[in-house]
Amino acid sequence: MAAKKLRRAKLSQELCERLSRYQITTCQDFLCLSLLELMKVTGQSYRNVQKLLRQVSLACAPKMQTAYEMKVRRSVNPSSAFLSTTLHSLDKVLHGGVPCGSLTEITSPPGCGKTQFCIMMSVLATLPVSMGGLDGAVVYIDTESAFSAERLVEIAGNRFPTYFDSDEKLFCMTRSVHLYRELTCDSVLKRIKSLEEEIISKKVKLIIIDSVASVVRKEFDTKLQGNLAERSNFLARGASLLKYLAEEFSIPVILTNQITTSLSNGLAIPADLVSPADDLFLSEVSGASGSGKKESGCVTAALGNTWSHSVNTRLILQYHELPTRQILVAKSPVAPFSVFFYTIEKSGLVLQDGKDQSDLTWEGTNPALQTIQSHAWFQDLSEVQKAEGRENSTETHSGLQGATALCLD
Repeated sequence: MAAKKLRRAKLSQELCERLSRYQITTCQDFLCLSLLELMKVTGQSYRNVQKLLRQVSLACAPKMQTAYEMKVRRSVNPSSAFLSTTLHSLDKVLHGGVPCGSLTEITSPPGCGKTQFCIMMSVLATLPVSMGGLDGAVVYIDTESAFSAERLVEIAGNRFPTYFDSDEKLFCMTRSVHLYRELTCDSVLKRIKSLEEEIISKKVKLIIIDSVASVVRKEFDTKLQGNLAERSNFLARGASLLKYLAEEFSIPVILTNQITTSLSNGLAIPADLVSPADDLFLSEVSGASGSGKKESGCVTAALGNTWSHSVNTRLILQYHELPTRQILVAKSPVAPFSVFFYTIEKSGLVLQDGKDQSDLTWEGTNPALQTIQSHAWFQDLSEVQKAEGRENSTETHSGLQGATALCLD
């Protein structure tokens, strides 16, 4: 709440302009100064400065509300609580979709559809409320240069062909998605700090950052002394600002994350300390499939345990038997651990509701340590050999097969 702009604390325009000349623009900047410093920069008396301090403190202090008031407000306007993903089964588990007022993280290996999900949600946020949208604009911060305007139009036209039946509607939709390419941590943080005014002026209803891990891992090599502390500080500041924006304006914030390798073969290496070069390391499996032997490594969400506590909801996308993939609800304050199958098509992500889920072996665990299947399993080679009439083969193998990405992630 301290990130709130001073002009929203009901200070006079003249005083706000005077303070801005001293780079004092937020409630936090104001409250961190002593009384003498405030008297100097405001040019006001001791008593008036005390009044200003009380006014600013009240403006940024969280307002108390009862659970009943929250329930009534959401029952009057249910659309203000969630942004529907249009994936019916997933929305049902999440009680309506991606929650407003909190941070939702999408984690997956490359090629599973993180960016496709973000582009699809951009389309949905611009839809009218009657269609499950938020009837607003989208701020899309792209740190990997992966956003595609052509894909945005393709998803819109194929997912809602009746609504987007003219070039004019597609034009209006694309004008509502504001894209920013920020390739450094500093530029991302500056952009986040500037979003408050933009949310108000452009009626922004959704913020997307694709991806947080990309800029962090390019700039902070955790093997160098001091880098881990700096990285943690950046992530904490960014998460705090985004939480404020989400709560203050009751909008959803979607962030994408990458994967990392956590080793378990006698070495206790925290995910925070794993080098980015290890990201594509595969879980090593001993023996045949189903042998139950212990894995020597596993793939988990990047950025560590502290970051996992900053996000309120975590969805994991992972490989399954091609062409299907899985959505895992790994962390949510309202939903149980759940798994859904999906494919990526011209209309975006499409759930395969009729697919049998009886063979699932995934169980809910600590979301920060949840293993992610980064490649598709294939049959034991001995079965393939038998089918080809080579039962006399002396070797049998089991392992992992590289999965071909169906779309850019």
